[in-house]
Amino acid sequence: MSNDYEAAERLARGIPLREALDTSSAEAWAALDLGVRILTYEAPELLPSRDRIHRQKLRWDRNASLPSVNWSRTPPDEPLLAVALCHPDGRIREAALEWVARSPALRPLLIVRCADWAGPVRDRARALFSEIPDPELPPLTALVLRLSRREQGGFAHERLEHALREGPAEDVVALLTSDDRATRRFAYRISVDRGLRAPATLARTAAAASDDVRIQTLCAEAAIAGMRDGAYDEVLGPLLSARSPQVRSAGVTALRRAGRQVEAAAFLADRSGIVRACARYVLRQGGIDPLPLYRSMCAAPAACPAAPAGLGECGTREDAPALWSLVTHPVSAVRVHAVAGLRALDAVRHEQLRPLLDDPSPAVVRAVTQALLPDADRIPHEWLLVRTGADRPRALRVAAERLLRAHVRATVRQRCPAG
Repeated sequence: MSNDYEAAERLARGIPLREALDTSSAEAWAALDLGVRILTYEAPELLPSRDRIHRQKLRWDRNASLPSVNWSRTPPDEPLLAVALCHPDGRIREAALEWVARSPALRPLLIVRCADWAGPVRDRARALFSEIPDPELPPLTALVLRLSRREQGGFAHERLEHALREGPAEDVVALLTSDDRATRRFAYRISVDRGLRAPATLARTAAAASDDVRIQTLCAEAAIAGMRDGAYDEVLGPLLSARSPQVRSAGVTALRRAGRQVEAAAFLADRSGIVRACARYVLRQGGIDPLPLYRSMCAAPAACPAAPAGLGECGTREDAPALWSLVTHPVSAVRVHAVAGLRALDAVRHEQLRPLLDDPSPAVVRAVTQALLPDADRIPHEWLLVRTGADRPRALRVAAERLLRAHVRATVRQRCPAG
């Protein structure tokens, strides 16, 4: 809130617009609206009062049926105009709107006013916004999307979306690499709907390293929907090799559509549970039972460490001995997934699993901790307390503390049952 106030104060003191706030930031423009209102309470003497408005070539039209304010022929300076556009007095905001067309730098505040709570201000702002040519709207996308969350924010959003859907493809493509995440998502959705990207391009986008799962999923689904006979490899290849589990799972599921169900066997031991589940589904749809394949992989799990987890997810209690034999495997990843498989089978025995808390691998310690939490009250308090000592590895200390807390909660519930 202090930044909102400081930008408004700088403008009220006449500091040039580009020095007072980050004009490239949608958040800064939206925050300025609040900042001016903060000035109303913190420093009202800085706001354009009626006297100051008069001195800045403003005049009140007393003959109108409703009080209104009109700027004279001499335009106000940009800092004052910016503050006036956010002024708590709706008549001042409405009067200031008449000069926005002559000051393109303040066009973002016109969008803010399109969502104004005062009807006359909102209507005038929307009329002026409608006059902006469509090619000039894309740079305003981030702010329009941010303000669309407001109760009256739909008007600018609808016009922008219409302009992007009907306008040149390059306007949409330019937004795909925007620094604003909401803008990228918006642009990708329109791009997919308009078919501006080939399925192979969408697949590569989905597979690219990114922290935006929505875009990855959108592009993966669109790439699969656009697959054509003879072009499966250029779509499935990137999807199946993607780092994202959601993208890989989409690619594995698409193997069925391509008639290549057998290839799903390679993903039975994927490190992601959702990918393993999709692989089992595709194989079953092709008439292949994944359980024998899992049992075969678990005979030599070093090459496919996640196979024990998959065996637990689709196996039977008869597979528990095989999983128990793997909790001491020399490869730590195998031990981790063996514990996960035992949890999936509901075959955890805390007395047998407890010694693995001292495993040198932090990943194994975390997996064992998760498996032991339901039975934490069965683990001796003193045994856990010893493992919280400063001489113990950090992973073990954290695990012991988690189990101690669970132990105490379970003990309290037993002694003081609800009701």
